[in-house]
Amino acid sequence: MWGRGGRSENVWEPPDVDNCWCRYVVSLLVMFFLILLRLIQFPPPPSKGGIAVTTEDLECLDNGQFLNDVIIDFYLKYLLLERVPQDVADRAHVFSSFFYKQLTRRDNASEDSTSVSAQRRRHQRVKTWTRHVDIFQKDFLFVPVNQEAHWYLVVICFPGLEEPQCEEGSSPASLRGTGGEKPDEAQAEEEASGSKKLNGISEVTPESISTDNQDKLTVTGMYVYMHISSLRRPCILIMNSLKFSLHERVFKLLREYLQSEWELRRGSVREFSSEQMRGSHCKVPLQDNSSDCGLYLLQYVESFLQDPVVHFELPLCLERWFPRQQVRRKRDEIRDLVLHLSTISNLFTFVFTHTCMLTSPYFEVLSFG
Repeated sequence: MWGRGGRSENVWEPPDVDNCWCRYVVSLLVMFFLILLRLIQFPPPPSKGGIAVTTEDLECLDNGQFLNDVIIDFYLKYLLLERVPQDVADRAHVFSSFFYKQLTRRDNASEDSTSVSAQRRRHQRVKTWTRHVDIFQKDFLFVPVNQEAHWYLVVICFPGLEEPQCEEGSSPASLRGTGGEKPDEAQAEEEASGSKKLNGISEVTPESISTDNQDKLTVTGMYVYMHISSLRRPCILIMNSLKFSLHERVFKLLREYLQSEWELRRGSVREFSSEQMRGSHCKVPLQDNSSDCGLYLLQYVESFLQDPVVHFELPLCLERWFPRQQVRRKRDEIRDLVLHLSTISNLFTFVFTHTCMLTSPYFEVLSFG
């Protein structure tokens, strides 16, 4: 084609419409390229809210690397949908790892100029995150938090209750040890007293049974059946794999969020005070390095869902909740899980696209010209 001044210009022209099969093949290549970049989406379509895990996300599972938000969100969703019984999953809600960050971020210019209180402004940022769920009908709300490159877990327990509730019943307390690791001093103290704790409940040994309590205890084989109450207490629990640290601001901001959410969803006023919704730091297994905080967060949730705490006498003593070796295996377990789901997903995609290609009218053009 000749342009102005009689000079030749190279102008791209679209291919002949009859050769549309070329574009079809290119689209298939693009699809397979995207598959290589995005390993999985969980839950897969047509389910909504799927989390895409890429090869780059998988790299954070290497030893010494910090887990990113994608791996945290993926595994928590996988736990709730695939790993725990449905009745337990129905009692729980897992917030996105971005929830607390969005709730507590600084006001932008437009928000700061309004007359709405800071508590209301914070709630307005996240009020749509629970539009399809009534969190006050749940027993446990899990909030993953990342502050200063450190992951820890917040568990809001029984937000719908206004006061503690007790339920009478016989509860078996094993006379055997539960395994796992425990600080030497704490273990020696418990052995001296003849009792241990499991999920916040005293684990009884024959030496610890006094004559005054024999009318309340029934010994059967290796178990002691204690007529104790399960205690359901509205509270906010912090599970931090680093040594004890203060989180008073976390307690305060989440109480304010619950109050605003209650007023919006229930249309009434309710106070979430520190007396009514207590805050507590749990005694949990601690990390022994600087990079496994995300793994411990995931293990806290997994252990909580698989063996829910029933007696909320604060603080919860869960130092022997799980062995440290269980956390060390978690990087490989999550990587293997993602690759397994990716293999299944890619096989389905290959069969689907190959079937589409064979049944396409362009395949006839490609094969026979």
